[in-house]
Amino acid sequence: MASPGYYTRSAARATFSAYRSLPIRWRLAGGSAVLTLVILAAFAAVVGVYTDRQIAGEFNNEVNSAADYLQQRLSQPGSLQFNEGTLNYCKGVTLNDYAILEHAQIRIFYGDELQCWQNQVVRPKGSRAPLEPVPPPLLTAPPKQTRGLFTESGYRVALRQVTVQPEYHVTLLYARPLSDVDHTIERVRVFLLLGVLGGAVLALLAGLTTAERAMRPIAHLTEAAREIERTRDPRGRLPHPEADDEVAELARTLEGMLGALDAARGETEAMLERQREFVADASHELRTPLTSVLANLELLAEELDGEQAESAQAALRSTRRMRRLVGDLLLLARADAKRAQPHRMTDLAEVLTDAAAEIEPMAGEHELSIDAEPALVPGVKDDLHRLALNLIDNAIRHTPAGTHVRARTGIDDGDATLIVEDDGPGIPAELERRLFERFVRGGGDGGRGSGLGLAIVRAVAESHGGTVILERPETGAGTRFVIRIPTETPAQAPAPAGDGARGEPADHTSTTTGSTIGRRRSRS
Repeated sequence: MASPGYYTRSAARATFSAYRSLPIRWRLAGGSAVLTLVILAAFAAVVGVYTDRQIAGEFNNEVNSAADYLQQRLSQPGSLQFNEGTLNYCKGVTLNDYAILEHAQIRIFYGDELQCWQNQVVRPKGSRAPLEPVPPPLLTAPPKQTRGLFTESGYRVALRQVTVQPEYHVTLLYARPLSDVDHTIERVRVFLLLGVLGGAVLALLAGLTTAERAMRPIAHLTEAAREIERTRDPRGRLPHPEADDEVAELARTLEGMLGALDAARGETEAMLERQREFVADASHELRTPLTSVLANLELLAEELDGEQAESAQAALRSTRRMRRLVGDLLLLARADAKRAQPHRMTDLAEVLTDAAAEIEPMAGEHELSIDAEPALVPGVKDDLHRLALNLIDNAIRHTPAGTHVRARTGIDDGDATLIVEDDGPGIPAELERRLFERFVRGGGDGGRGSGLGLAIVRAVAESHGGTVILERPETGAGTRFVIRIPTETPAQAPAPAGDGARGEPADHTSTTTGSTIGRRRSRS
């Protein structure tokens, strides 16, 4: 069973954690309010003790003064009348007049007997009943003291000895209820308590206002930092407060940090730009020797027989794959280096038909349908050819035999579209967000691909001002890629090469199953 100290430490840790989770302005204001509360509470305690003593002293003085005055009045001749040594009645003094205003109690003793008091019961006129007043619960017998101030039954009592005549002496008791002074003291304590709480609340509000003003420069710095985060431009200026204080030092430090980050980013971008230039140049330079090697291997494969011919064919296949990889790297390097090639008006229908004809030997048992409507775009024909080829190859490579692959071109809302879709198993959800990243391979290629096919598709589409989107086919199964590229009229760009150069856009429709492809071409 846990000890009480464990729960105390747990509560302290929870309180400290809750305090640290508060905003700084609330912690500053709360600290000032607590400090003000402690100071005011200590001050109120001192003032309360001093005030209690002052009120009690003044109350005692009032009781003594009233008793002295009443003693003086009673000592005057004729105030008290005695008959044969007995106090008959209080003649010249109406005790009620002295008692009613101060809620006082007055007792007059002669000897050991109580003789008269305020509100004394008198015998009604015509009544023969003897006068038998019932004394109040206050002292019914004189105390032992002869003079002094003491407390009795909730009253502050002043005792006086009054000499009426040289032979007659009476004892006077003048008492006032302590509840009067207690009520006054309670009111003072309530006022002090309200003053302490009010001062703490005012200190909290003042602390919040002061903290808000003190934190305003930091809020401006935060807004400027958010703007720099949004724009990703470390050259943005940070606001400086008017005072040369810690906040100004923070602003200067942050500006220095941003300047260093900007310089580091510039150096990194320069290094990456040099790397892109190197990859682009190296890929371009590699194409020439690879073409030469490829031509020599083709000639060598035709001249050799047997195992040597098989070795030459294997080397030829590897060289062709290397040439495709170098071509992919060159295209991506040019896109990264922002090297723009001359754009000419190109018909996407012709590009799609040529790509389908090239991919036909690898179609296998897939059914490939082409619906090529004229779609003129300004672009690089070789790059667009690579885009269409990669999309169709991707559909064939990642779908099982017998899958229907459809590709078509057209114009939609002023943009040229190239759509390639299939009814295969589709793309896993966990792969969709990384589909167009480089070196990301699907599960259907057996690890044979380079993982650059769809990255090249996106790079080519973006270099032509277009977009590539992955959608779900209308049938609900399979994969659908939609390429949209802005179009221009022939008056705004050079005429396309090939048939389109004569101003005759072609309408191509073809269907291939297995290794057979048929085409029907008509002029519009």
